[in-house]
Amino acid sequence: MVGCSNDEDGPIAATEVTAGTLTGGPFSFTVDGVPDMVTNITLDVSGLSGSLQTFVITDESKNILGLPPNMAALEGVDFDGAGVGSCYIYHLAYEEGLSGLEPGMNLDNLNGDFALSNFLMVIRSGLDAGTLVGGPFQFLVDGIADMVTGISLDDSQLNGDNQTYVITDDMGGILGLPPTLEAVLGVDFDGAGEGTCFIYHLTYSGTLMGLEAGMNITDFQGEYDLSNSIEVNRVGLDAGVLSGGPYEFVVDGKVDNVTSLSFDGSNVNGELSTFVITDADLNILGLPPTLDAVKGVDFDGAGVGVCLIWHLTYQEGLMGLEAGSNAAALNGVFALSNSIEVNRLALNAGKLEGGPYEFTVDGSPDMATGLSLDASGLNGSNQRFIITDADLNILGLPPTLEAAKGVDFDAAGEGICLIWHITYEDDIMGLEAGANAGNLQGNFALSNSIMVTRNALNAGALEGGPFMFTVDGTPDMVSGITLDETELNGANQTYVITDDMGNILGLPPTLEAVEGVDFDGAGVGVCFIWHLTYSEGLMGLEPGMNTADLQGFYDFSNSIQVTRMAMAD
Repeated sequence: MVGCSNDEDGPIAATEVTAGTLTGGPFSFTVDGVPDMVTNITLDVSGLSGSLQTFVITDESKNILGLPPNMAALEGVDFDGAGVGSCYIYHLAYEEGLSGLEPGMNLDNLNGDFALSNFLMVIRSGLDAGTLVGGPFQFLVDGIADMVTGISLDDSQLNGDNQTYVITDDMGGILGLPPTLEAVLGVDFDGAGEGTCFIYHLTYSGTLMGLEAGMNITDFQGEYDLSNSIEVNRVGLDAGVLSGGPYEFVVDGKVDNVTSLSFDGSNVNGELSTFVITDADLNILGLPPTLDAVKGVDFDGAGVGVCLIWHLTYQEGLMGLEAGSNAAALNGVFALSNSIEVNRLALNAGKLEGGPYEFTVDGSPDMATGLSLDASGLNGSNQRFIITDADLNILGLPPTLEAAKGVDFDAAGEGICLIWHITYEDDIMGLEAGANAGNLQGNFALSNSIMVTRNALNAGALEGGPFMFTVDGTPDMVSGITLDETELNGANQTYVITDDMGNILGLPPTLEAVEGVDFDGAGVGVCFIWHLTYSEGLMGLEPGMNTADLQGFYDFSNSIQVTRMAMAD
């Protein structure tokens, strides 16, 4: 550098600033928590000039990290604390007025009279756990030991004070810490069950916290490095996928097969396999060995209920695989596919609605006009209606609802009828008038029944009397007679007075009219008072006729006796 004097003696010769020459290094340290200092650096000061000197430490971009003032300070710097990267050590000579010389600034921005020496490189390398080679591995969890083989460790870049292997799950949870590669090769991954493991090589210095089974590698605290990982995939037994259904059959005596069932066995593994048919509670009903055997099963023969079809893959030694056992109690190494449901429905005759009906047997037609059939669940090949008596004797077999609604129940006389709907297959026996529905044989179902009660005409009950009068010329009237009409029915009613032979003497229309009759006028003898109910068209109902000759629909109540005695002599 050239400078000028400000006195009168004239110019002074130019002086060049030089920083000398550094010797030593390059240095290479591992960032491992252990202090790393440079040593054996020398500075050749021959030709050194400059009023001021210092050492300068920068990063690879010339950013100033530190300014140790002398060699002792320089050799006291701990480069491990700077982390991974590269540092450069310079010696700087300069004159007063140099700007930009402070940590955080850049050497390229120094301004003033200065000179930099050559630099010495300090490489701060991270811990290197090496590189694992081998795998990935895939094992079948089948009760047979599975070990990894062919794994090797490239330790050409390995550093650090301590090393071990680490086996984790897919979340980083530590499962084991085999100390050597031989120990890793001895691990039985089958015992870990289904899932994914990762094998790492670990190097570390000093104390590494969190390095124990049950901890997680993401929680390590200390100086360490993990290698790449090798994946170990532990696959469970796969029984494949069943397609088809669900199936719904009617138990009707006809063969029902699952002919459209298919099986995707592309991922099936395991030594042995079979199909399994269970009920809804997993009780094993059958073990067809092949898909064709499954398709040949007649599910109609199993009766009403639910079956489940499965495919099973398993290893030798499976216990409990037999008809009569329960699939939930299987013991060993096995896998079941998805299940296909087979619903075996009973014959369903639908539901009758309407009634109950109550008719009076009175010669007027009585039909179950409000009868209807809910056929929403109806199945079966054949249907019709059945009319039985209370003892299930078949009285009629109307083929349709309209025919059932057209039946005149009045003609059947007094009693109880039951209307049913029946669904049945061609094998039914005993379905005929005169037979009994309780003796039907074959595949059939009866709906609920609708009761039709056919009541007889009821004339009620008379109360009062008996009466005893003396024929003496004084009017004799009955009194205190009442009619209990609780059960009374019929379109028409009247009272009837007969003699003791049933000959009709009078037909008083009301009870008041009965009580107005003068029995003294009839002379000595016996009369009977009745209440009569009847339907239109009754023949023979007139005085002088006999009640035994009445023709039509009618009913007499009980009678009240009226005795007419002669006067004593």
